[in-house]
Amino acid sequence: MRIAVGAVGEGGVLQPVTEDGTPVGPAEPVADLVTAIARREAAASAPGGARGDAATPPGGSATAAPSGRARRDAASPPGRAPGDASPPGGARGDAAPSGGVRWVWASTADLYPRLLKAGVRVARCHDLELTETLLLGHAGRFGEPRSVAAALARLHGRPVPDDPVAGDDLPTLFDEGPSDDIDAIVAVHAEQQRRVAETGLRMLVAAESAGALVAAEMGHDGLPWRADVHDALLTELMGPRPAPGLRPRGLQHLADGIGDAFGRRINPDSPSQIVKAFAQAGVRIPSTRSHVLREVEHPAARLLLEYKELARLYVAHGWSWADTWVRDGRFRPEYVVGGVVSGRWATNGGGALQIPKVLRRAVVADPGWNLVVADAAQLEPRVLAALAGDGALAAAAGENDLYSALAGAFGGARDKAKIAMLSAMYGGTSGEAPQLLAVMRRRFPAAYDYVEAAARAGEAGRVVRSRLGRTSPPPSQEWRDLAVQDGGGSAVRSRGRFTRNFVVQASAADWALVLLAALRRRLTALGAGDGVRAPRLVFFQHDEVIVHAPQELTEAVIAAVRESAAEARRLVFGDTPVRFPMEAVAVECYADAK
Repeated sequence: MRIAVGAVGEGGVLQPVTEDGTPVGPAEPVADLVTAIARREAAASAPGGARGDAATPPGGSATAAPSGRARRDAASPPGRAPGDASPPGGARGDAAPSGGVRWVWASTADLYPRLLKAGVRVARCHDLELTETLLLGHAGRFGEPRSVAAALARLHGRPVPDDPVAGDDLPTLFDEGPSDDIDAIVAVHAEQQRRVAETGLRMLVAAESAGALVAAEMGHDGLPWRADVHDALLTELMGPRPAPGLRPRGLQHLADGIGDAFGRRINPDSPSQIVKAFAQAGVRIPSTRSHVLREVEHPAARLLLEYKELARLYVAHGWSWADTWVRDGRFRPEYVVGGVVSGRWATNGGGALQIPKVLRRAVVADPGWNLVVADAAQLEPRVLAALAGDGALAAAAGENDLYSALAGAFGGARDKAKIAMLSAMYGGTSGEAPQLLAVMRRRFPAAYDYVEAAARAGEAGRVVRSRLGRTSPPPSQEWRDLAVQDGGGSAVRSRGRFTRNFVVQASAADWALVLLAALRRRLTALGAGDGVRAPRLVFFQHDEVIVHAPQELTEAVIAAVRESAAEARRLVFGDTPVRFPMEAVAVECYADAK
């Protein structure tokens, strides 16, 4: 069962709908929306209640066998007709719907935190804004407004309003709070269901919506963070916390040393002053980037490199950062699902995806708990092997260390195998890359041709798609104008490198989304009946997850991680010999996991 949700102040309206979006019976106004959702969710998950996605992966049954069509699609080149990247489990990714409640609402990021604050968690949802983004992208309309109001306007051929800017819809003194139009939500959902069926994006839509639930829950639960350890680490590196407007003592010491090396005081935060100071010292540099400074023979260069590293830490993850983002012993970032065009996540401030290694000492499990840290080894090369259906590469990807397994093709050199794979996926052409790519073309032709086809599609101005159907942005008109001019070759090659990597990176993001959904479901089952000591997903970064788990459930959580990785492989890539190993370890401190 699906239930559309319209929030109106503290209350709202609930409207049951069928799988295709047709309303079932009259809409039901409720005075307390959170309580109404909690009751229906509890009834759906109670013993004897309707069975829903809490026991099934996004898009269908965990045991669904890939169709012949899906197996053929695993080896088909990117950038072709819609549906060429159909996931396993049935034609075009469709799967038999199951029971339970799937909540249909405008935005998980807007509504779900309100439920979490009240202690309410739901198993499934359909996020209209995220789904509209996927559907617009598939239609080549990347970046168009995605709100319910915009989708409804498109549906009725009216002028499309811009999406609201964050903060524009905050309630004022006389407002009653947020208000949704339930009729608009029902109409947009029905139209989306039609388009989802037409485009074959069902599994991707389900996974993206599940990811939104995970993102909100991770922001609510937070990553365990010891503020005292954080402060001690910063103090050790750069001295005690400075007064506002002053540099920490360690940074100031380096700044003074840089001035001494140049023979005059300069601002080490000013690239123009640094370039000018080096020029006056007889050293010409094109920029102050670290890789440039490492090649400079001047006493100031080493000091500048140290200063840049410490200054980056101070600004991005220093004391002010902790004041903003760490509360009640938890780092609580705001994740942005699909914040990158490839489907990778971003964060709305907080830098959760770039926690410096030196600060991982501050990530410490609560007493009686562990951090289960797991990452997928060499994910993108394995994804390429599964996408291309390259037998030789897939055989190597059946090993724990793919690069070591490939080394024989490159004279026994593991490092050369790695360079060849990365060059194929990212379009590398410098150094040894051309010679190593020639070897790859001979030994792994299907994999080489797969990324080459993606590059040629991009260079021709076409779009390409991930395994589950996420679509690359089309080129701009400016690019099209430049591509046909003399000297436009650089822009053409640049887009080819983008689409070459997009098909791999976006498909890896597909796999990670399905992994998150499957792992969330297993963790929910492990914590059933004990919300206080339930294991929780608390961190996600591309191919790495952290689960905060009671010590007595640690082994079960490690098993859940591995089972979820295998399930994600099966659902996204079907019957492939490629392995996606998730190396999971249980530690008390994040720094001890690496």
